[in-house]
Order: sequence, then structure tokens, then C-alpha cells
Amino acid sequence: MLESVTIDQLRTLRAVAEEGSFSAAARQLGQGQPAVSQAMQRLEKQLGMRLFDRSSRVPRLTAKGEALVAATQRLHDDLATFQALVGRIKSGEETKLALVVDAMFPTEALVTFVKELAQAHPGVELTLEVELLAAVAERIRERKATLGIAGADADLSGLEQRPIALMKMIPVAAPSHPLAAAKGVITDEQLATATQLVLSERLPTGKMGTADRGVFSTKRWRVADLMTKHALILGGLGWGHEPEHLVREDLAAGRLVQLRLAAWEGGLPPQRTLALVRRKGTPLGPVATWAANRLTTLCQLALDSA
Repeated sequence: MLESVTIDQLRTLRAVAEEGSFSAAARQLGQGQPAVSQAMQRLEKQLGMRLFDRSSRVPRLTAKGEALVAATQRLHDDLATFQALVGRIKSGEETKLALVVDAMFPTEALVTFVKELAQAHPGVELTLEVELLAAVAERIRERKATLGIAGADADLSGLEQRPIALMKMIPVAAPSHPLAAAKGVITDEQLATATQLVLSERLPTGKMGTADRGVFSTKRWRVADLMTKHALILGGLGWGHEPEHLVREDLAAGRLVQLRLAAWEGGLPPQRTLALVRRKGTPLGPVATWAANRLTTLCQLALDSA
């Protein structure tokens, strides 16, 4: 029964419901009124139900007919989605996009990117992961993601990489921390016994991690995510380096204090390069190419405003 119902019949039924009569629907469809009337009679016979009340001069939809029209609207939307998908596949456009970004990538830039993706490529299914340090590159190598934003100090061997931005790292502590009360420049000796909060990677045994940078204290607490590290520093439980864009509001509000370390005096503050990474020899489709360009631009804008 249902297998004999055609898309054209359902389109005709929808046109009749929208236009209010067989003759008006015929004009919309560019057909003769008898053809529309016969199509609806065949549909009623195939479904085994009356869709129209023909007791008056102008046939009206029955309750069953109205229910079927509502269903045809959903089918129409699904068909439009299917046709759009076919068009994207034929043009070479991807239907899925898998991304992995370092946890230090600016959150505001990431949110803006996802909003733009939803508008520019509404039919693309997004998979987004946030990882730390070398774990980003590992997801690319494992083919779990097409594109990644990683710290260039991580092990990126075997991957194609393109630096996109410099991220300033600032040593900070809560106002209640003893280092915040230090007068002048803080020496290496003062740092040696102060608890330093350091990011730690979660990698399988045997995998190469990222070497520690800017670690001066012999007493170290390691945490496996950036926001936990940030919360512990805010709580006065230690000091550590954090991305400028992450601590900007806390510094302005007095919730954190920037430390003057002897190690950084007279030179550039510690910086971390963010790089766009992907597998070598893997061409990017139109969506991935667009994503690479937008992630780069949005990241640069977010860091420049810091």
C-alpha cells in the first residue's frame, strides 16, 4: 500500500492543503485541475481512507486528511535535507567535521566558531574535543580528528603544522598567597619552596608527553585540566603560569595578582605558540578549509584583544 505512494502525490496533497482547492493547487503545480483531482482519488484508494469531504462544491480535508498533510510537511523537510546532503556530497563538501583543540584555545573564539559553522554549514555534523598538550596531536594521528589546534611545544612529529598565534603566559597567584606580598622581583630561591601548579597530560604509557616549561618550584602539584588549575590558583593553593586571555578579568578585578619573576626579567615573558595541525598528505575539503581559516582568524582576534 504505502510503497505505491509517490512523492509527487504527497506534493500534490500539500499543494491542495496550502491553496484550499484542487483548481488553485493545479495552478501552483502547473497542471490541469482533472489531473490533481485524479491524483487525490488514487491516493485515497491506495491508503484506504477518505482524505476529502466532497459533500460541498469545494472539497475539504477530513480529520484524517489534515493529519496526513501534517505528516507530509515533515516528509517535505526530510526530503529537502536529503537533497541538500546529496548536493554537498556531489560537490565534494564534507558532511562531518571532527576537531580537537588545546584547552588553552580561547573559549570565546571557539564559541564564535561553532556559531558561525552552524550558520555557514548547517548540515555538517560537528565533533569537538578539548585536550591538553600532546594529546591534541595524538587525536590527529589516531584519525579521531581532521584538524587540531595544538601548542607547538608539544610533540607534533609526523604532522603538518602551521603557526597561527602567540599566546602570552603570565605567572599569577591569589592576593592571599605569600608570593603576592613579595616586594620587588621574586627570586628563584623564593619560588623553589612555593607550591607550583602544573598541567599534567593524560597519555597512554609509552607515549611522549610535552616537556615541562617554566617550572621553578621543587614542590609541584599536577592537575589534568586547565580549569582545575585555574580554580586552585584562585583559591590561593599555589601559583602558576596561565594564558593571558584566561586571567585578564581576574587580574582586572583583583582576584589574581601578576608575579614578577626574576627568571623573566629583562626578557620576553613566556609565550606559547599555537599551531594548526593535520596529518601530512591529507587534503582538506571545503568545510575543513573554511574551518581552518576561521579558527585561525578568531584565535588571533581573541589573543590580540587580551
